[in-house]
Amino acid sequence: MPGKIRIGISGWTYPPWRGVFYPEYLAQKRELEYAARSFASIEVNGTFYGLQRPESFAHWAEQTPDDFVFSIKGSRYISHVRRAKNVDLPLANFFASGLLRLGPKLGPFLWQFPPSFKFDPEPFEAFLAKLPHTPAEALALARRHEARLDGRCWLRAKGVKRLRHAVEIRHDSFRDSAFVAMLKRHKVALVCADTVEWPRLMDLTADFVYCRLHGSEELYASGYGDAALDDWARRVAAWSEGGEPTDAERIGKAARKRKSGRDVFVYFDNDIKVRAPADARSLAERLGVAVDGTAE
Repeated sequence: MPGKIRIGISGWTYPPWRGVFYPEYLAQKRELEYAARSFASIEVNGTFYGLQRPESFAHWAEQTPDDFVFSIKGSRYISHVRRAKNVDLPLANFFASGLLRLGPKLGPFLWQFPPSFKFDPEPFEAFLAKLPHTPAEALALARRHEARLDGRCWLRAKGVKRLRHAVEIRHDSFRDSAFVAMLKRHKVALVCADTVEWPRLMDLTADFVYCRLHGSEELYASGYGDAALDDWARRVAAWSEGGEPTDAERIGKAARKRKSGRDVFVYFDNDIKVRAPADARSLAERLGVAVDGTAE
């Protein structure tokens, strides 16, 4: 049985999108509601820049369809400032900030590391070991939050399913078989990031695939032509069916085909020239995927 395919966008609040993707008459407060009717999933960017509040997550959940899923971008304080070291309290604060309030709409976590971040096996494995994979683990971690979050945290996990994590790397030192083996041990996905500047790797290290399309020629700006979208549709279909595309770029060996398939999350991040929404729709159409992630 094929896995579920979710095609979406990274973020939803961009002024240049008004009059192109969003109708001019649409109230800004309804942009998420509008975007969620077009896509099965959206990456939340705000969580990267700072801790959000439980009320925000509740509001986002209320504005989206029942089968909608948010992917949550991990805090840059953890990935860029602390650089994955000494992050026990920051992780506790992050998981206590209210994201568990999304309930069944809580999707994968994206941990994006900067281009200057090099592979250092021991501290990186220690970071992966701290990531929660069950609601109980997430709550246990969240309860260790700092006192400054008292009164503005959320320590319940009603409807939350298993927690999934994906890592996006941007330095060539990660082209290491030890890194791939590490991700497999911790059941963390390696993000397939399409960009002209950073490694594009397709090693399968978890039971799902997380793909970010940043622009085929110019980072965050250029769109995807028909041939490129055809290629990505072929890759996504192969992943969903439990296999691998014939042109997979890997560090390690090919993964064994899964009979149950793999869920696939694809996000277009080429937002500068308002290409993301159109490209996401075009890819979804090629795959015959409806807004809720099921086959049309």
